[in-house]
Amino acid sequence: MSLATCLLVALGGALGTVARYLLSAAAAPISHGVPWGTIAINILGSFVIGFFGTLTLAHGRYPASEPLRLFVMVGVCGGFTTFSSFSLQTLDLLRAGAVGRAGINIAMSVAVCIAAVAAGHLLGARLNGGAVLVAQVAAEEGGMTLEPRGGPHARGG
Repeated sequence: MSLATCLLVALGGALGTVARYLLSAAAAPISHGVPWGTIAINILGSFVIGFFGTLTLAHGRYPASEPLRLFVMVGVCGGFTTFSSFSLQTLDLLRAGAVGRAGINIAMSVAVCIAAVAAGHLLGARLNGGAVLVAQVAAEEGGMTLEPRGGPHARGG
């Protein structure tokens, strides 16, 4: 880890945060009772991290440098996605007695975001020769990496 890498991740985070703010503001008129902006942000961010992470693996067709991967996956996606906002909004809905709307928020934010990261991964894998991995170093997943069945270069998904 270098200062340059930290600054690159910070720049990505700043860009992701501004993008989150703009999308949240744009969605405000339709977010009556359900935080649709946050849901959309988390789905889009999940897709992007799945797609970019898979597409740009070092051993694939479209390799990207590790600093670029960290910029996008940790910086931009980390600044863009909003799990803390999701958690606060869900608590507020529950405290207000809006259990059904809280359930919609939970289902959309968890299930659909997992589906979005899977869709991004599948599209990235298709374009990248069937890659299985998304993250290739622990820093891209917040310190956790798992090797897929069959090893890091296994086909399928």
